[in-house]
Amino acid sequence: MTRCIQEIVELRSVVQNAKAAGQSVGLVPTMGALHEGHLSLVRRARGENDVVIVSVFVNPTQFGPREDFDRYPRDLARDLALCEQAGADAVFAPSAAEMYPPGFCTWVNVEGLTEGLCGRSRPGHFRGVCTVVAKLFNICQPDRAYFGEKDAQQLVVVKRMVQDLNFPIEIVPCSTVREPDGLAMSSRNMLLTREQRQQAPMLYKALKEAERLIKTGVKDTTALKQAIATVLGEASLGQVDYIEIVDAETLAPMETVWGECLIALAVRFGEVRLIDNIRVTA
Repeated sequence: MTRCIQEIVELRSVVQNAKAAGQSVGLVPTMGALHEGHLSLVRRARGENDVVIVSVFVNPTQFGPREDFDRYPRDLARDLALCEQAGADAVFAPSAAEMYPPGFCTWVNVEGLTEGLCGRSRPGHFRGVCTVVAKLFNICQPDRAYFGEKDAQQLVVVKRMVQDLNFPIEIVPCSTVREPDGLAMSSRNMLLTREQRQQAPMLYKALKEAERLIKTGVKDTTALKQAIATVLGEASLGQVDYIEIVDAETLAPMETVWGECLIALAVRFGEVRLIDNIRVTA
């Protein structure tokens, strides 16, 4: 049975016992409202580790003052049941006070990589992400940590943080899981209205059109972005936040596609902000 743990000291005891027994630990960091995308990470971790921990924590420090922290879906009982089905040994579900006690004033900031894409429209977001992930790594001491490729910028940033701060952890990227119509699975999808949900697959359609153009020889990113914008224009309820084509590793903007690029976009449907991306090798 999956154990629900809310206090750091208890989780550390579990990890210490596992390490003393020579067991490997896999961590799947989440904000809950779990879906098949999350569960694919848990199952991957289950197959590669002796002990699997899933964190469920809606991290307040990565939300801006006008973002959807209060509206973000929460259902811990459902998450626990799904984690048990997927084979997790423990769910770490701390309170905000447990993670950020009075007087907390230490932050982790990865420069450069966090300034474009989502970082441009969400100032402070990645400072909150890196801080909470660093804390989870310190608390859980995992051998491996699993992150979805849907959050492509987050994945690059976390990899850099692990490298720069010498965390002895393998970061395992996991493929984006999609609905049958192509929409990337996200906890925020459940906040969409019926009409918005019908239009949301345009994100993936637009990315696939750009991929098609690159494969036919189009390399100019201005032309590619215009093609993406044209497809997104079919989603009348969506408002484009950004369309970017960047180097897949450095996240530096590209004028001409070469090597492996990341095509990333963010679109708002009312108060719901969706992101998606694909990697393409030219």
